[in-house]
Amino acid sequence: MSISRRNFFKKATTGTAAFLSIPAIVSASIATPKDEKSKSFPLLKKGNTLLFQGDSITDSGREKTKELPNNPKSFGSGYAFLAASELLQELPEKQLTIYNRGISGNKVYQLADRWEKDCLGLKPDVLSILIGINDYWHMRNEKYDGTVEIYEKDFRALLNRTKKALPGLKLVICEPFAVTGTSAVDESWMEPVSAYQRAAKKMAGEFDAIWVPFQKVFDEAVKHAPPTYWTGDGVHPSMAGAQLMAEAWLKAVQ
Repeated sequence: MSISRRNFFKKATTGTAAFLSIPAIVSASIATPKDEKSKSFPLLKKGNTLLFQGDSITDSGREKTKELPNNPKSFGSGYAFLAASELLQELPEKQLTIYNRGISGNKVYQLADRWEKDCLGLKPDVLSILIGINDYWHMRNEKYDGTVEIYEKDFRALLNRTKKALPGLKLVICEPFAVTGTSAVDESWMEPVSAYQRAAKKMAGEFDAIWVPFQKVFDEAVKHAPPTYWTGDGVHPSMAGAQLMAEAWLKAVQ
């Protein structure tokens, strides 16, 4: 048993740490709507198309041949699948069409390279984007020579292009995140990653997007279970981590 796991259970048994449900963790991180019971999701209108975009965290092993909407194989097993399933279950009267077009390894410029097919051609009414951790990670391991300035510039250009083509589009921008005490992420990640997080939040403000604070949610979650419970490598969520992300996404959009 690792030291971090041993310390966590020691704290739990002495009463200095408490186990919380995933909804409780999310509620501690994201403000509750005035009508707590409301799940009407006013952002989504009848007949809307919703598109999830991003890298491997969104991709989550989806099949990429047919890429069908509202189809479990075309969604993979991650937060996008869980959030979409909840929306379809809660809102049958809205007749939503929901796609996942995340692709593992993507950085912002790679989204741009495939944007006509994987975004604009789908004509989404609501677009959710989680992108940025590879823009840092691949630079860190010398597979990419990007910077946070390039990330921000590319992200802004992509969003301007999207809004020009789809002026009525509503945006959801998700915070890239990293969790220390895992197989890939240590404390040396956190300061540089925070620069990418600030850039992403800046884009949310500039484009009047809903902001999903995933880092805050994971920071709260590790108070209640070891980091590796939520993500093995600090970037890709476990089953519990994916459910945590889905709950956070839904609450932010709710």
